[in-house]
Amino acid sequence: MNNKFSKEHERYLVNIKKDKIIVFISQVLIFILFFGWWQFSASYGLIDTFLTSSPLAIINMIKTFVSNGSLLDHIYISTMETIVGFLLGTSVGILVAILLWMSERASKIFEPYLIILNSLPKTALAPIIILWAGAGFSGIVVTAASISVIVTTMSVYTGFTTVEHDKITLLKSFGANKLQILQKLIIPANLPVIVSVIKVNIGLAWVGVIVGEFLVSKAGIGYLIVYGSQVFKLDLVMMGVFVLAIIAGIMYYLALLLENKFVK
Repeated sequence: MNNKFSKEHERYLVNIKKDKIIVFISQVLIFILFFGWWQFSASYGLIDTFLTSSPLAIINMIKTFVSNGSLLDHIYISTMETIVGFLLGTSVGILVAILLWMSERASKIFEPYLIILNSLPKTALAPIIILWAGAGFSGIVVTAASISVIVTTMSVYTGFTTVEHDKITLLKSFGANKLQILQKLIIPANLPVIVSVIKVNIGLAWVGVIVGEFLVSKAGIGYLIVYGSQVFKLDLVMMGVFVLAIIAGIMYYLALLLENKFVK
């Protein structure tokens, strides 16, 4: 019976699997060593736990908030705000990039304004955005979306314009219109760019949500962090940061699954 792959290709596949295992083990070891050293330093007085807290103190704080049911409420509020802001910023940014690609004149008109808007500190403008959009859920969502929409537009539009012109000319020679070229060539060719933008926007959306919750929210992970800092409960602050990192990591790995399915 003939093998499906050559020996060289089989060795190549084995090496890829080994590399993935090594990467995963390294990530786990870094996680264990970091938190192990942190707890060791806290237990033996090498660091000031009032300023840095400790893993065990964070775990105890999580248990307290889980037992009274408030942690899940805070996580749910922040996650919903992040998901809606992320979807809004990403979809609007991609839509604007498509419209700019469809009209070369429009892209020339609006390009300098996009550059100017991208240079503005969106987090510093968050109080104004919240005043315009309203305090609460709507203001936080708009803040999260505003941070990512310009980055999405510029990144995706740049990807659209870098598609080989010869391919576009070939499709035009077969009578394809601009919409067909967009569907059959431009978007499929830029799936890696779009997925990369999605992974970046996850972090940007969380930044916008946390900033918004710092300003107006009475619930959410950002509220826990700012409240903990105000009353000097660093265990609460570090718990908020730790939970935030876990949720952001989960969303990032979901984006990786999306990349593996649609890109690779």
